[in-house]
Amino acid sequence: MKLNKTQTALGVAAVLAAGALAAPTASADARVEALEAQVNQMSQMLQEMQGELNRVRDAASRSASENTAKVMELDEWAASVKSAPAAEQAKDHTFSVRGGWMRFNDNRGSTRDALGAGTGVGTDILTSEVDQDAFYFGGAIDFNVNNDLFGLMDHTSFGIELGIEYAEIGDREESGLTRAITALDTANGGTVPGAGTNLQESVTVNQLRISAAPKIKFMHGSKFRPWLIPVGLDLNIISPPSDAVTVLNTGMQFGLGAEYELYRGIMIGADGRYHHSFDDVDGVDTDGFTLGGSIGFQF
Repeated sequence: MKLNKTQTALGVAAVLAAGALAAPTASADARVEALEAQVNQMSQMLQEMQGELNRVRDAASRSASENTAKVMELDEWAASVKSAPAAEQAKDHTFSVRGGWMRFNDNRGSTRDALGAGTGVGTDILTSEVDQDAFYFGGAIDFNVNNDLFGLMDHTSFGIELGIEYAEIGDREESGLTRAITALDTANGGTVPGAGTNLQESVTVNQLRISAAPKIKFMHGSKFRPWLIPVGLDLNIISPPSDAVTVLNTGMQFGLGAEYELYRGIMIGADGRYHHSFDDVDGVDTDGFTLGGSIGFQF
């Protein structure tokens, strides 16, 4: 029995010793595994950080390249703008000089006898009789307002024409007053006071016309452009004045014409207009029509 107890005790001691020896070994293995896991985790984190750093570096490199490309593009654009010729602005307004032939409906001055048959004194005493034809010259400015007729019609311009014209109807014509006194003296057997004295012997019969009219031009953008004046305003200044010493009357004008761009803003044109007054100027009729040409300059 003693032997068995001794053997049992020795066996227990051997087991305890083996467990004591095995315990430190197991604990060391666990620590090694934990360290390996930590090292692997840190290695993975370092790889992720390296990847993120590479991504940021690549993004920064691409951004720098894009910025460099944009800067180069801006430099090229600036150089092209500097080297390109300046763009010409659209020229829609026109200044023109014009002239031509004018014909009145009636003679300036009347041939009817106002003081009796055979006297030769017309009803328009201050104005001697002249021919119905005349020449005129003047100028005008066309102010363009829009190029679509207020949205009603494409390629159709609306503008305002301001013009002034001088017409010479007769040069050094016999004064109407001189004719009247001479005729009266002849009719009364040379007994009219003042006959033969140095009165005004000749006059230049002329007229100044100031106008303002709406102007509709077709075919905007084309070199050839017909136009229309539906109705405009005339202010006529006559010389010599009427018998009542009236020098002004108002009227209307209607016109048709066309213009052609001969060379870079230089325009040539032709037009016909009819001028109608609401009433004569105390016996002086200014109604008539004009035919003429023009040369204009756009600005």
